[in-house]
Amino acid sequence: MDTTEFRRRGKEMVDLIADYLENIEQRTVYPDVEPGYLRSLIPEEAPEEPDTYEDVVKDIERVIMPGVTHWHSPYFYAYFPTANSFPAMLADMLSGAIGCIGFSWAASPACTELETVMMDWLGKMLKLPEDFIAGTHGQGGGVIQGTASEATLVALLAARCRAVRMILASDPQRPETGITSKLVAYSSDQAHCSVERAGMIAGVRMKKIPTEQSDKYAVQGETLRRMIQEDKAAGLIPFYFCATLGTTPSCAFDHITELGPICKYDSQSIINILLKHWQIPLGRRFRSLKMWFVFRIYGLKGLQDYIRKHVELAKEFESLVRADQRFEISADVVLGLVCFRLKGSNEVNETLLKRINNGRKIHLVPCLLSGQFVLRFALCARTTESRHIREAWQLITQLAEEVMQELPH
Repeated sequence: MDTTEFRRRGKEMVDLIADYLENIEQRTVYPDVEPGYLRSLIPEEAPEEPDTYEDVVKDIERVIMPGVTHWHSPYFYAYFPTANSFPAMLADMLSGAIGCIGFSWAASPACTELETVMMDWLGKMLKLPEDFIAGTHGQGGGVIQGTASEATLVALLAARCRAVRMILASDPQRPETGITSKLVAYSSDQAHCSVERAGMIAGVRMKKIPTEQSDKYAVQGETLRRMIQEDKAAGLIPFYFCATLGTTPSCAFDHITELGPICKYDSQSIINILLKHWQIPLGRRFRSLKMWFVFRIYGLKGLQDYIRKHVELAKEFESLVRADQRFEISADVVLGLVCFRLKGSNEVNETLLKRINNGRKIHLVPCLLSGQFVLRFALCARTTESRHIREAWQLITQLAEEVMQELPH
């Protein structure tokens, strides 16, 4: 493929993507396929001779789309949203074209410097304390991790390294193995599974802090303080706490203003920024281009409006649930997530969810809160409107009526 053909094919691909997103709500949100469906649709080996571009594109609908869960459909209400916007997609194209591996400043100065500035922009949007901002002095700063799981692991490894160094500085003769065996980390029992996995990879014990419905499933400062005191008295070394701002099950927010002072430590003057030391992989894509495009084209107000729209839609769905005496809300509605269930047994709610997802009109996933099987209704798609919410609720109530007639509740 030469430059001339690339120009033509690139324009065709933009049209294909635009058509896909423009008509995405016409597609079945959840695929009707069995595991292993794809292998029989393509050859066992790569082609000896080149295929035509037309054949490849034709196979997108034949091979790929039948097995796609359409995360950006306005009928997708599972998990949490994934980043998607037209400015971000355009920036992704440019990032792929530049194709740098920004492991150091010299490897691609713009890659390192733009990421540093974009993380500062984000920190200021969130009104983080000045210590979190890199600025021109390199006091703070952030880095774009590939996934939340990587971010959790990197933070845990950095905290472990710092804890060991501090103890060795005051007691150089102490064996390092004797230190690491006593390290203890903490997280909410509502924290994502990647937090527990990070502890396993790092080889440190991880203690879960229990939360209750009365606390809105959030960790409070006094609970953490008490556990730290008990563990210190037992000869352990507390060194890390992973606060969660928006838990996976219910979008609960740990009491960060209480927890922060307990975990506070003096920051250090990081002048030479080598982002390769702030992540697991050596290489990194020019991902800050996406932030640069999105922040500039949406603006802070546009981003705020986007978030507020999803919160309003969640509140609308919550009001529909509360108006139906057969249902109950299981957790506070904070952002774009509504946790709800039929009043009754877990079996009834499991059956309801199965009916919903088997219908493939909308897609939801469950969670467990205080031992109860709960349905999560997460606002995910950029194109979701009030009519989609009401269509979803109509379907849910229709299926709920059928389930309640069939099963004791």
